[in-house]
Amino acid sequence: MHKTESRQPSLFNSISELHKALGLPKPLHPLISLVDYSKINANTADLEKGMVFNFYKISYKKNFTGKIRYGQNHYDFDEGGLSFFSPNQVITALEDEADYSGYTLLVHPDFILGHPLGQNIRNYGFFDYSVTEALYLSDKEKNVIMSIFDNIGTELESAIDQISQDVLISQIELLLNYSKRFYTRQFITRKTGSNDLLVRFEAALSEYFADDKPSIIGLPTVAQLASPLNVSPHYLGDMLRIVTGQNTQQHIHNKMIEKAKELLSVSDFSVSEIAYKLGFEHPQSFNRMFKKKTKVSPVDFRNSFN
Repeated sequence: MHKTESRQPSLFNSISELHKALGLPKPLHPLISLVDYSKINANTADLEKGMVFNFYKISYKKNFTGKIRYGQNHYDFDEGGLSFFSPNQVITALEDEADYSGYTLLVHPDFILGHPLGQNIRNYGFFDYSVTEALYLSDKEKNVIMSIFDNIGTELESAIDQISQDVLISQIELLLNYSKRFYTRQFITRKTGSNDLLVRFEAALSEYFADDKPSIIGLPTVAQLASPLNVSPHYLGDMLRIVTGQNTQQHIHNKMIEKAKELLSVSDFSVSEIAYKLGFEHPQSFNRMFKKKTKVSPVDFRNSFN
């Protein structure tokens, strides 16, 4: 977690607490709120030191002229974008640079507790993306998202009845499903950026297996490969799945098999030694994975070269 300069980030356990800090009226519902950034009139200098929310935050920022810091990285939102934060993430704005308009939807976990969305919301991987991996919307897509925000705002202003929660949750799910669709479009349409990331990922993977790292550390994790690429593990996995049809773990296993074939065909290392060099604690695990991927055992593969 990124530590702010001299103070701990401000912690908000309830949406009401955040409304008060932003100089806004009490929320219309204690567990869900739609905030119009243009109506914030409090001095937020202290909040720019950092904020931690105990609830979900989905924000659409437009006309953004400043930057947001997430961990060690800064990101410029000049184009505007839709970003997603799950509870307990630290968000830090740079002082005197947070100038934007738009909306943010705040949803406390208790609001969706007991509904399928309460279990499924973490399946939307973009909640674990870095803020640098915001969703950029076409004009048509912006209209779709803004219409959902409008529906939520209208429902919140209506009298609460037994159906209110179901209606609001259905709108939240609609927002998340459209966001999932639009992220898929973004991976496809931004091929240059995706292909560059793919090339750098493949290079990092090749470098990892070229060294002795597997024998010391083991097979690389998704997080280990994502970190030097300055992307979040979930973003990397989603990009690879959409662009190549395979997730990060499959790419790791494919590279491991490629390296195993090389060692089996040109080296004198025993199968057990190769297993250890590739990061396996037990040669049997290596044998099983190799046969599953290639349909032959390591020994049979080696013998085919003799």
